[in-house]
Amino acid sequence: MNRKLWKESVVYQVYPKSFSDSNGDGIGDLQGIIARLDDLKTLGVDIVWLNPIYASPDVDNGYAISDYQAVHPQFETMADLESLLDEAHRGGMKVIMDLVINHTSDQHAWFIESRKSKENPYRDFYIWRDGKSGREPNNWRAHFHKSAWTFDVATGQYYLHTFSPQQPDLNWENPKLRAALQQMIRWWLEKGIDGFRLDAISFISKTPGLPDHVGEGRYIFSLPNMMNGPQYHAYLRELNRSVLCNYDIVTVGECIGLTVESAIEVSAPEREELNMPFLFEHSDYYVNFGKTPEKLKDIITHWQVGLHDKGWIGLAFNSHDLPRVVSLFGNDTQYREASAKLFATLLLTLEGTPFLYQGEEIGMTNACYNSIEEFNDLSALNYYREKIAEGGDPQVVFEQARRISRDPCRSPYQWNSAENAGFSTAKPWLGVNQNYGEVNLENNLKDPNSVFHYYRRMIAIRKQTPALIYGSFERQEAPAELFVYRRIDENESYQVVLNLSEQEVRFSTHGRLMIANTEKPDAEFLQPYEARVYRLTR
Repeated sequence: MNRKLWKESVVYQVYPKSFSDSNGDGIGDLQGIIARLDDLKTLGVDIVWLNPIYASPDVDNGYAISDYQAVHPQFETMADLESLLDEAHRGGMKVIMDLVINHTSDQHAWFIESRKSKENPYRDFYIWRDGKSGREPNNWRAHFHKSAWTFDVATGQYYLHTFSPQQPDLNWENPKLRAALQQMIRWWLEKGIDGFRLDAISFISKTPGLPDHVGEGRYIFSLPNMMNGPQYHAYLRELNRSVLCNYDIVTVGECIGLTVESAIEVSAPEREELNMPFLFEHSDYYVNFGKTPEKLKDIITHWQVGLHDKGWIGLAFNSHDLPRVVSLFGNDTQYREASAKLFATLLLTLEGTPFLYQGEEIGMTNACYNSIEEFNDLSALNYYREKIAEGGDPQVVFEQARRISRDPCRSPYQWNSAENAGFSTAKPWLGVNQNYGEVNLENNLKDPNSVFHYYRRMIAIRKQTPALIYGSFERQEAPAELFVYRRIDENESYQVVLNLSEQEVRFSTHGRLMIANTEKPDAEFLQPYEARVYRLTR
């Protein structure tokens, strides 16, 4: 058993703009986070992950960085960040930051220099190419834009951007660029940051020659040529050996298109790359194909069995890019509390480091926005503008944009039933979910049977139970509505029973009940979205 604190920790993701506003400007900030650290400590959080707070023109909500070593004024100052580190460390918690090193903002000093001339020393920090037959260098489509290329009039070449034109990709083939990034990372670690979540890290190595995607059409979205190129693992190992391995930190990769085998390549200790990548297959499947519990069971089983004793994974059921867990996987109306507690049970009884997204612990649901003017998400706004320009019906296009928008999961945290959910004294930057009068932390803290207190108890059980962290996984036969599995180590055996349906299901066991998400569990039947954990006799 290769025990590590980051394997035994619970991580809490803070989306700073939407967490807590301390100065009344409608935008969450660092002092707001500091004021709420005790709530996270009560929950049982060990590590706080901050989405980007760097200086930025705020394209894509901070994922276009103009200065890696400065704090965006909307979040206040570097001194406030240092205070956050001090207060978190004093409370026994660590702080990790988003690190966006596949691309920068087009307002970054490196890119400003890069576009001045073809001979500029920073030119090769980015990926520039000549056009082909009067068009872009290839047919790649970007995530937030039609073409992955933008023409720069000053030098007569195109630059590559995997995401928006305001997010030019860095050229990792340039050793001077890699050295500059390593120097910046070292600066943060010396300041006391406890690790990083590496954004879009799969894209740092492209297919040599940047060939066209296969398919019809001028702009084709296809990932293989854009990521996981031949130098991908070499770049990660170099980063680890040059900087990361010299510090006691946590490193998590946003690795797209992950398989069990590629997750092992990234996370196996002997590989010397990262501690873990995030698992996305389960949430990607639900987003694309809808609620399919049998497929969820198959995906989780495949990963739990395949990774055991070989690699490690970061586990999450929602984030700033995904619908909220009760809205995507559960039932956010009739069975909101039950399904929120069920997925807390699932998350915290699997092998892998659990990541909670702010509001998950009180059962927050997706917010609903009814006009394009209420949107902030770059991907949804660009989609809407493109389709309207093509002549699309505004109402039809709006409904399509609403389905892909990430705004519903980014609404402000619901602290209480006061105006603006207690998030801010001013109008929030993004609309508050209308159910905040019922769903808020204050109500949760008052109710001993709330979602918050269930998460707190479940986190405590996990930390006291090595088999739930390091044990092997064994799926058991059960009715189709149920997901039943055991977690086993050399000393103990535990059974997890989850009713993923809205039906009452007969089930019996001979274990000792440790926790259930209903007040009076029935010995013979499980209620809709009921969850139980049993200790079994070996």
